[in-house]
Amino acid sequence: MATPAPTSRTREAPQGDEEAGAELKLGEFQDVDALTHSEAALVINALVMKRKADRKNANETEMLLKTQDYLDHFARFKNKQNVEAVERELSSHKELAKFERAQLGSLCCDSAEEAKTLIPSLQDKITDDDLQALLDRITDLMGYGAN
Repeated sequence: MATPAPTSRTREAPQGDEEAGAELKLGEFQDVDALTHSEAALVINALVMKRKADRKNANETEMLLKTQDYLDHFARFKNKQNVEAVERELSSHKELAKFERAQLGSLCCDSAEEAKTLIPSLQDKITDDDLQALLDRITDLMGYGAN
């Protein structure tokens, strides 16, 4: 029996060697601003609301709706003031890459150990005590503080 012809194109190999491991290798995205899930939800929801208010074609595609559902589900902070407060907390840590700050704001880890396991590039950038203090402040902004 003959093998059927492939029904899709072969996937092109990734161009860069981007990696979010012990050392961040983000290629062209190295210094690009990164958003937490909560920030992305605010931006997308505000854009959709503005389009609706302007009576423009909101063009709510299936992809946009799925993205909104995803962000609404995984955004840890729903209140704009809390999203901004988390961003201020994270931005005060200039030793961390923008990507790492966005990851911390999205993952909302319970402990420094968990954060350094999930984001290995944090290992030598911030002490466990400083990281734990940051995580505790973020947790407090979620409304069910660790203290």
